[in-house]
Amino acid sequence: MNISSYTLSNKYASQANLVLECNDTIEFTKKLPDESIQLIITSPPYNIGKSYETRVSIQEYLDTQAELIKELVRTLNPCGSICWQVGNYVEKSEVFPLDIYYYPIFKDAGLKLRNRVVWHFEHGLHASKRFSGRYETLLWFTKTDSYTFNLDDVRVPSKYPSKRHFKGDKKGDLSGNPLGKNPSDFWRILREEFDCGIWEIPNVKANHVEKTEHPCQYPVELVERCVLALTNKDDIVFDPYAGAASSLVAAVMHGRKAYGVDREEEYIKIGGKRLELLLSGRLGTRPMGKPVYKPTGRETISQIPMEWTQIDGSAYK
Repeated sequence: MNISSYTLSNKYASQANLVLECNDTIEFTKKLPDESIQLIITSPPYNIGKSYETRVSIQEYLDTQAELIKELVRTLNPCGSICWQVGNYVEKSEVFPLDIYYYPIFKDAGLKLRNRVVWHFEHGLHASKRFSGRYETLLWFTKTDSYTFNLDDVRVPSKYPSKRHFKGDKKGDLSGNPLGKNPSDFWRILREEFDCGIWEIPNVKANHVEKTEHPCQYPVELVERCVLALTNKDDIVFDPYAGAASSLVAAVMHGRKAYGVDREEEYIKIGGKRLELLLSGRLGTRPMGKPVYKPTGRETISQIPMEWTQIDGSAYK
């Protein structure tokens, strides 16, 4: 689908190819036809007291999410996937890993877990009573065993491309694939570090090219790999918590139809502006696979403060 063929709509219509609607997530989802969505990808509210959340008990939170997930499964194509990206719920400094709590909800809904992907990032909130969290997880579920998986579209360079079979009928033949290797479920985005398997994608902070006023924005790059691997051209990608519309941006960039909903008018305005910039060719995004910046040590901000070298027990002596 050529980008010039997209028209941004603020209301769902079956013939629309790009929708961002301000509405309650469940009410919007009920409008979608059965088995019409190829990929549902989102980062739901974590119930941690953000400005856009009403904090409730973890059980009440999960009960509401279970109601939505049941409705989402109804809309999912038999060959489709759900990617659910979550972090932790924290109460009185105790951590509740949300992916563990979500797993039985999806399992009870009849879905099958294919991968638990780790997204690693270098910067975030600095904890004082536990180790600072530097990763979140993405759960990939499918509705059936006949699911779309375009491995060739997301293969990565092999560390040892000249490796050969050392025994058997194929002895002496190259053992790898010229298109690259399977990146596994534990990736680094860095091209030279793919073999480590960590999805190391910078989170959207400070001077990130994609930063908006949304307080909990995830990067377009995180969605792109899922879109490429789990959908085909013209398939529908749906984000039930669209926020700053990163999922919709990634879908449109790769020729997919995109639906999104959010109940916060402020975020709909942010997401809508980003989509308009994308359609006009003016949206800045971080290129997929771009190496994460590493300080050289020559920058003033990366140098060790003289005061710290004088402190007993300093890590910088």
